[in-house]
Formats: sequence, C-alpha cells, structure tokens
Amino acid sequence: MRKLKNTLYILTPDYYLGCKLDTIIMYDKESKEVGRIPIHNLEGIVSFGYRGVSPSLMKLCATMNISIVFLDPNGSYLSRIQPPITGNVYLRELQYQKMCSMVSFDIAKNCVLGKIYNSRWLIERYIRDHPMQIDMEKMKRVSNDLLICMKKISSCTDKDFLRAIEGEAARKYFSVFSEMILQKNGFEFKGRSRRPPLDRVNALLSLAYTLEVSMITSSLESVGLDPYIGAFHVERSGRPALSLDLVEEFRPLVCDRFVLSMINKRVINKNDFKILENGAVLLTENGKKKFFSEWQKKKLEVFTHPYLKEKMEWGLAPYVQASLLAKYLRDELDAYPVILWK
Repeated sequence: MRKLKNTLYILTPDYYLGCKLDTIIMYDKESKEVGRIPIHNLEGIVSFGYRGVSPSLMKLCATMNISIVFLDPNGSYLSRIQPPITGNVYLRELQYQKMCSMVSFDIAKNCVLGKIYNSRWLIERYIRDHPMQIDMEKMKRVSNDLLICMKKISSCTDKDFLRAIEGEAARKYFSVFSEMILQKNGFEFKGRSRRPPLDRVNALLSLAYTLEVSMITSSLESVGLDPYIGAFHVERSGRPALSLDLVEEFRPLVCDRFVLSMINKRVINKNDFKILENGAVLLTENGKKKFFSEWQKKKLEVFTHPYLKEKMEWGLAPYVQASLLAKYLRDELDAYPVILWK
C-alpha cells in the first residue's frame, strides 16, 4: 500500500518558494528567509500566493513526483504544475478507447450512484443521531426521494437522463443541508453558490471540493490515467473531467462531512471569514490555518474500504479509487467499485 505523505500549504500570499539541495526555503516579500521545510516527506505543495516558486524548486518537485497547486488568496483554483505523467501508455490508449464506448456510461452511472448513495447515508446518519435537532419529517422525505433517484439509475439509458437524475438528487440533498448544520451562529445555508461563494458554508464547501479534486487529479496521473478524459462530466479544455467524475462519491462522504464537523464542533466560527464588497465570503488567514490543520487530520483518519476490506487513511482513498478504475479499464474487475459507505 502506498504511504500517505504530507502536503505543504503556503497561506501567506507574499511568500516566494525556493530550494537548496532537498530543502524548500520560504522567503517573504523583502526576500528574507522565513522558514525551511525538508522535501522528502511531501507529496504536494498548495500555494495561495502570487509570487510563485523558483525554477529550481519546480525541477526538484518534478524529479521527486511532487505536484504544485496554485490557488488565489480566495481559494479559487489557478493552475497546477505536475511531474511527467507516469504509467503505461497502453493504459491511456485503453482509456481513450473505452471512454468512447458503453464502458464510459457504466462508469458514469456508478459515480452518480455513489454520490447519491453517500448523500443519503449522511442524511440517514443525522436522522439517527440528532432526531431532536432536525426536521425529521423533511429529512426522511428527502432520504426517500434520494432512494427513488438511485432506483432510476438502474433503468437509465443515456447520459442526459443520468445528468437530470444527478441534478434532481443534488437539489433534494442541498434542500436539507441546513438541517445538518446544528450550530447556525453565522452559518446559515440557503443553497449552493460558487464563484464566488456567498456565505460561510459555501466558502468551506468550495475549498474542500477544490482540494479533493486536486488530490484525485494527482492520483489519476500517478496510476497512468488521463484526468481530462472523463465519463460523466462534459469534456472542456483545461477541465479535469475524470477527476470531477471520481470526486462525486467523495463530496458527501469526505468534503461535506468535514465541513459539517468543523461547524458543528465549533472548530471554526463566523469571525474566521471576511465579506467583500461584491458579497463574496472568504476565509481569513486564521480561518485558513484552522481549515488546513483539520484537513490534514481528516486525511490521516483510518477507515475500512468497503470493497477491499482493508484499513487505510482517507488521504489514500483517491489513489485507491484511481487504481481500481485502472483495473476496471484493463478488464481486471467487472465494474468500477465506488465507495458506498455503511
């Protein structure tokens, strides 16, 4: 099993990254050294800055198979520097062939099924654990609606119908998302908003989704798959369609649970956000520190994979799913086994 390493998060926009030998060196805006980090225990670097990194560090990261992701200070994705794609070229050729066949539709159906199943599981968990703090009737009704959506997938015959089912399920799910926010002091939620997020909950969700997609993209490339050739999401230039396919099962299971836990356990509060003139709600620097500290802890949590029956960290789950997808494309599995949580 692959070993989970750390990710270095650079939260200060004015920092510039360089290197000496196998050590990352951080410089402030006056080019003064402010810190050093050994690179051998890292699997990725995420920077919220505009000043960038040195060519020598890019070369070192490429040599050591370490990705560098750039987000703007608000957490929106900018770009990604990736090491050379590894893996068997024949696997990518196989991927291109099968994504033009019915195999693509089978993968798409499983990805959507995983998303709806895990969304319903999260709702059912709150019904079980917090019956006195939520609208039980409303939650049970939506849980039943999601079950109906899951049954529709089995008789679905084309991707347009599948996208309609996914859209309907997402609307139902987010219609009760606020019920799962048990500490609503400043964390009101009326629906998804993005680019920019218009409330604190959406700010957290968007950042969590961005990070999970980045992890999945790295995982797909590490097993030799092309993250831009997908099954469910429409392919566009620069859009990692396959990463967006695989992230669906992780949205409720990892990202939504993570955000709800931070809010309900009061790890983060309304003062950890700032509101811009255009209404965008963003994390402050202190809020980002809290977010990434908890995100690292989440990645280290151990669970038992329901298909493999093996214990592993959540941070390794994207790599495992990418590996299982590769096995399916090579006809080593009968279907792509999404994580269906119990």
